[in-house]
Amino acid sequence: MNAVQLDERGVLVACQKCDQRNRLHYERLGETLRCGKCQTELPGVSQPIDVATDDQFSAVTRRAHIPVLVDFWASWCGPCKMVAPELVKVAAEGRGRWLVVKVNTEALPAVAQRFGIASIPTLVLFHGGVEAARQSGAMPAQRIQTFIQDALSAAR
Repeated sequence: MNAVQLDERGVLVACQKCDQRNRLHYERLGETLRCGKCQTELPGVSQPIDVATDDQFSAVTRRAHIPVLVDFWASWCGPCKMVAPELVKVAAEGRGRWLVVKVNTEALPAVAQRFGIASIPTLVLFHGGVEAARQSGAMPAQRIQTFIQDALSAAR
C-alpha cells in the first residue's frame, strides 16, 4: 500500500522500510510512532488525504490530536485546481503538526451542507474537535500557513 488513506480509527500508511501497513490512530498523531513490524520510525503525514465517507470526516475532525485543515472542493472548480498544489506544500510543511484532508463536495454533499459550505474552495481548520477558523478562495501556500498559524494562536 503506497497511498495514505483514512478510516474511522486513523490514518493508514505504509512503512517506507518494510512496506507494512500501519494505522496511526487519530489520538496519537503528532507523537513519534513506529512501524509495528520493523520498528522504523514513521514520519508524519506529508500529503493531503481524501476523505471518502461522512464517518471518516467525523472521526478525523473530532479525534485528531493535531489540527486538521479541511479543503472543501469539487472537480469542476478552477480555483480548487489552483489551490490543490498549494495544499500539497502546506501538508509537507506541516508534517506532524497538522493534517490536511480534502472533502469533495460532490461526493460528500451532506458534510458540505452540515458546515454551510456556500463557495469553494473553502478551507476550514478544526482543532480540538471544533471549527477554529474558515477561509474561502484560492490562496498560495504561505498564506494558507499563515491562516493556520493565526487561527491556532487565537485559539490559545
